Amino acid sequence: MLFGGFELLLILFVLSIGLACMAFWIWMLVDCATKEPSAGNEKVIWILVIIFTHWIGALIYFLVRRPERKKLLGV
Repeated sequence: MLFGGFELLLILFVLSIGLACMAFWIWMLVDCATKEPSAGNEKVIWILVIIFTHWIGALIYFLVRRPERKKLLGV
């Protein structure tokens, strides 16, 4: 047998966490690209932050910028 029960569960758990992080990253990237105002360089900077820092940048955008944008613009 290649994998035992625990190893298989661990692999599936890590895989599901990875897929969830990737889905969250794509969601925040699309949200920033479509709903962030185009005035100035903030949109480009946030897109670059999200792209280069992957899920950590997406989490920073989600916690810092997104609530601020929703409060200011309602979008």
